[in-house]
Amino acid sequence: MLCSGVYQVGGDGLSRGEDCSVYLLSSHGESALVDMGAGASAPLILENVQSCGVSLDSFRYLIVTHGHIDHIGGLEYIKKSLPEARIVAQRLELPAITEGRPELTAASWYGVAYRGVNVDLILDGPENLTLGDLTLTCLPTPGHTPGSMVLYSDIDGQRVLFGQDIHGPFQNEWGSDIKAWKESMEKLLQLNADMLCEGHFGVFSPASRVKSYIESYLKRYS
Repeated sequence: MLCSGVYQVGGDGLSRGEDCSVYLLSSHGESALVDMGAGASAPLILENVQSCGVSLDSFRYLIVTHGHIDHIGGLEYIKKSLPEARIVAQRLELPAITEGRPELTAASWYGVAYRGVNVDLILDGPENLTLGDLTLTCLPTPGHTPGSMVLYSDIDGQRVLFGQDIHGPFQNEWGSDIKAWKESMEKLLQLNADMLCEGHFGVFSPASRVKSYIESYLKRYS
């Protein structure tokens, strides 16, 4: 457990090496996953969820931060396993998530075959989701991809930021935009998050480490 009701259930030795970090949120009998891994680990990720004492029947959302294969490859399997959960993503990521356009998913990088999955809740900007007694704010952060987003929530007096792939990288074929990314990172700094759950490089806290992490990438790409 990273903090009350927040767990890591994929990536970092918890599942296969090609997976992004996969995070579980649970509050008052309702649960959500943040990203789904590259696909092969999907059954293991659900086993990890259950090992946290969270019922598969409790899932309300499957939140997709962007459409790269290491984040969406497990989406089809997990959606079939959790049929009541709603898939959530930004509209600008639909060409990757629902159409499965290979230049956008980067599936070939991992040797993965991806079939598009329909998104249930399409966001066109910032939006709040309710999960138990938590408010999850979905915030667009274009740059890495056009429809990248983060989410954050205030949990037990600390702001927890789920910032998958805020470090980049950037490729023209994905529609990456360094200028937009820098603006997105400045917005994240203004959140003053106490904990950052990142997509590949671990969990950072307290707030000073979160700030330093984001600033280090702004400096790298300045």
